Amino acid sequence: MIKLQRTIKKSASYSGVGLHTGNQTTIIFKPAPIGHGIVFMRTDLPGSPEIPADIAHVIDITRGTTLKKGEAKVYTVEHVLAALAGLQLDNLQVELDSSEPPVGDGSALPFVETILKAGTEKQDSPKNYLEIETPLFYSEKDKGIDLVVVPSDDLRITFMVDYRNPALGTQYTSLVSLEKEFVEEFAPARTFCFFHELEELYKEGLAKGGSLHNALVICDEDNCKTKIGRLKEMYGVREEVFVGKTGILNDVPLRFPNEPCRHKALDLLGDLYLLGVPLKGHVLAARSGHAANVALVRKLREQYEKEQITTRYQKKATGDYLLDINAILEIMPHRFPFLLVDRVVDIKPRKSVVAIKNVTMNEPFFSGHFPGHPIMPGVLIVEAMAQAGGILLLNTVDDPENRLVYFMGIDGVRFRKPVLPGDQIRFELEMIQFRRGTCKMQGKAYVEGDLVCEATLMATIVDR
Repeated sequence: MIKLQRTIKKSASYSGVGLHTGNQTTIIFKPAPIGHGIVFMRTDLPGSPEIPADIAHVIDITRGTTLKKGEAKVYTVEHVLAALAGLQLDNLQVELDSSEPPVGDGSALPFVETILKAGTEKQDSPKNYLEIETPLFYSEKDKGIDLVVVPSDDLRITFMVDYRNPALGTQYTSLVSLEKEFVEEFAPARTFCFFHELEELYKEGLAKGGSLHNALVICDEDNCKTKIGRLKEMYGVREEVFVGKTGILNDVPLRFPNEPCRHKALDLLGDLYLLGVPLKGHVLAARSGHAANVALVRKLREQYEKEQITTRYQKKATGDYLLDINAILEIMPHRFPFLLVDRVVDIKPRKSVVAIKNVTMNEPFFSGHFPGHPIMPGVLIVEAMAQAGGILLLNTVDDPENRLVYFMGIDGVRFRKPVLPGDQIRFELEMIQFRRGTCKMQGKAYVEGDLVCEATLMATIVDR
């Protein structure tokens, strides 16, 4: 069944205080057209700059997820994005008159209720998905963090935490259906922190808008009672604060027995929406936080961009490579006898490319280089390397068919071994620098694992 893109029916707003900045702020959700995506707008800044909610604009994950474009920033976006992801919305303009959304009660529920009150509607265009076909892994063994994404017809999240704290212990949760479970079972799960973190947050100038009304505080120190007075003074709290029987300050009742774990799953859901498209996959997470979530999304985004390249150019299903010669012919302007790349094995967009050149005796240059002792000219090895780099560079623009790659400089060229008929050259190029359409790449060429050539290439993209 084809699912259509969705947006909000009419503008809706919610006001409150930012969790870390303490600023009074209003968030306004506005309808957006097909293909717009989720875009934040800072209406309090000159020109009302926009910041797309995608992984390319994540600049900090210390105490939440922060986005930046130019000089404009938006802090702690994960609860807003979790609400949008849970309601399966694709296109919204999200306006803010400060640098951070309101924290509300510390969950995604205030945003969910605001949007549902305004209503949502389908748009006349199908959703784009990243569908996981082979398992993808991310781990930080030293921290015991593991994330695995396996194939699934829909998004599912399974989350496990172990805080070694009597008030929390080991917790587990599983989100199977956004439609049936998100609004009532996950959106209300509130953020939390440990008692020992309060002083650290204060010293960092954070949690200025935090309170026992928008966060659960877990006692994890034996001397919590003796420190409460000092922390109340630091945060300017006048209400009574006490260490209760449950291990949570003021014995604030949990909404779910595993509410902290559900909130971690909620954070993960919000961070996953930085992918820019909804995910079809089952995410299994152990002890993950924002840093690991974002690292996983970067890997997922890389996979999605590869699929976009293949879908755009590759007419038939591929095996263990990305693009065949027919796809390369659509990207590159070169033709016989000067097209010197036969296959693209892999591309990591804006990062690296791996390509293959099969060298045969039928190459026209062998008749003169050299008769009786055929050797591929070194200059053509470098040219083939440059063409592989051109494929990488052209896939950084929206209309590669209308662009050309001009090479501006080649430095540090070294030829290590001759290349002969029958050899297969494997080119591996890594993008070192990319600014304003100009790129610097480090390239290496291998035959059967042996380095035969290396060079540093500089190139620019121009209109065809």
